[in-house]
Amino acid sequence: MASATRARKSRAVIRSTPALIVLDVLARQAGLHPDVARALVALGLVEPRGGTPAAPLFAPGDAQLLARAARLRRDLGLNYFGAVLACELLARIEELEQRLRQVGESAPTPDEVIAWTRTV
Repeated sequence: MASATRARKSRAVIRSTPALIVLDVLARQAGLHPDVARALVALGLVEPRGGTPAAPLFAPGDAQLLARAARLRRDLGLNYFGAVLACELLARIEELEQRLRQVGESAPTPDEVIAWTRTV
């Protein structure tokens, strides 16, 4: 009985975690040759989420980052290092814009600012 309960719990954990994919599948989803994907991974664009050093596993969303780097490389003529740097900078910009939106939602209105700064 206890083993059946453990089996159900382990299946629930497996279903709740996103599926990780091997590098070849990641490359295919990004529209890249596996060697190009390996080069971008070696430069640190995406980090393995599991697996072993010989067979790393990645999140499916990492394919978008690889595809973005490939587009930057192709469209702007960047080398691999430049494409990785550009992707990191774009991710940082997106993060800062998100933080600004969150702050903007809780920011005081202009009337509140004027009332606070007004001296009598």
